[in-house]
Amino acid sequence: MHLTEPSDGTPEDAARAEQRHRALDEDHKVCDAVASLPAGDTIHAWVTRFALLADPTRLTLLLCIHTAGEICVSDLAVAAGLKDTTTSQALRLLRAQGLVATQRAGRVVRYRLADETVHALLHEVADQPATL
Repeated sequence: MHLTEPSDGTPEDAARAEQRHRALDEDHKVCDAVASLPAGDTIHAWVTRFALLADPTRLTLLLCIHTAGEICVSDLAVAAGLKDTTTSQALRLLRAQGLVATQRAGRVVRYRLADETVHALLHEVADQPATL
């Protein structure tokens, strides 16, 4: 059936015309959705970020750092209710992925958020109640 097929005025014809209209509208939605997708490497980077955020220990540490600003490992471990070794391991992974950075002052190493996008995301969700 062509889109320019003349209408015969029947209810069936009106239903077919409405169906064609919806199909065209859906085609535009599909095209818009495809056009809005970022490149594959950008998607992969977000998958990595979300995987890091999906771990309760790492998310807790990131939220503590977000609130504290800069904080040393031992203070961060206390704040998060974790062992120093667990905290250090998680921070090592977060640092390797660029989500946190360090600043050394003598023997004390302080951690801070380094990824501005994750910082903004944490800022948005930190005070929100969890709803599913």
